[in-house]
Amino acid sequence: MDEKRNVEELLAFFKALSDANRLRIVALLSREALSVEQLAEMLDLSSSTVSHHLARLSRIGLVAARAEGYYSVYHLETAALAEMSRRLLPEEMLPAVAADVDIDAYDRKVLNAYMSADGRLTAFPVRRKKGEAILRYVARAFEPGRRYGEKQVNRILSRFGDDTARLRRSLVEFGFMEREGGGGDYWLSGRGTAK
Repeated sequence: MDEKRNVEELLAFFKALSDANRLRIVALLSREALSVEQLAEMLDLSSSTVSHHLARLSRIGLVAARAEGYYSVYHLETAALAEMSRRLLPEEMLPAVAADVDIDAYDRKVLNAYMSADGRLTAFPVRRKKGEAILRYVARAFEPGRRYGEKQVNRILSRFGDDTARLRRSLVEFGFMEREGGGGDYWLSGRGTAK
């Protein structure tokens, strides 16, 4: 339930900042405290429009007002901004925000377009991103932490197509595998082991 509340707060935060005028208000208030009238003049907006934007920003705790004579002067709550960022966007929460997203959908689409039913390449994509999707798939045939001689690499790559030299070079060129100079061993790089 906490996770759902955090996502809702995060959405409210970004919705409040999803307007160009509200972003301008935040930028102006980051430099100095200003009244509604000053902001209205600077942004060429009506006072009621500025008040509406300030109310949206106030609801999420990003701006606050203090009375100065006849005016309310608004300022950016920088501490609140830092706290929101720390609380709403912790590193461990970000994966949960995208938990229901099919992150492999693009790769599957590319594999379906460029590979036959028996798992062999029908062609190598011209576009880099599509080539990377193919190579991500091919790299899974290798074990992390294990070193392979060129003949072993070719034997594994022959499952995917006849042009093993191109696949081998591409795996190294795109950073999925590393190679020891002078005809030495191959192994998965950090990128090759990432799923």
